[in-house]
Amino acid sequence: MIFVDIDGVLIPFRARPASAEGQRSGSVGDGPDCDGNPLLDRLEPDDGRRLLALPGELAWASTWMAEANEVVAPRLGLPALPVVGWIDVDKEPPYGVHWKTASLVRWATDRPFVWLDDEITDADRRWVAAHHPYPALLHRIDPQLGLTDIDLTAVRQWLCHRGETN
Repeated sequence: MIFVDIDGVLIPFRARPASAEGQRSGSVGDGPDCDGNPLLDRLEPDDGRRLLALPGELAWASTWMAEANEVVAPRLGLPALPVVGWIDVDKEPPYGVHWKTASLVRWATDRPFVWLDDEITDADRRWVAAHHPYPALLHRIDPQLGLTDIDLTAVRQWLCHRGETN
């Protein structure tokens, strides 16, 4: 499983640089996106192809929920992906543990997983190690840059190495 967040991962907080031709390949039109969300212009269409090339099943791990498939996936050339349902719990997670963490472990069940998010901390890594008996890579994405080739290389290497050792 490869869990993918959207804000800060596929939509960086800072605009992506323009390409050599003067316009980034992910630009859509001449201004705010047709859905009224100007941040959607920060999506990089190549991210869809690059994510699909990873050896694993993709799933959305975002507060976008169903809108991830309606709004984001088509712009990236992605098929509709499973959407993680968040656990509705009354108590707060342990100090420093992200509210998504327990839901992702539950969703992964008995499978190794990768989580791409801009809010992952060492507290999440420790919690997953203590509560999920299978390998997991919690890879923090720099929210200013969004998903990069370096991030995807790290994920691919982890997935390939895990396959060799298991």
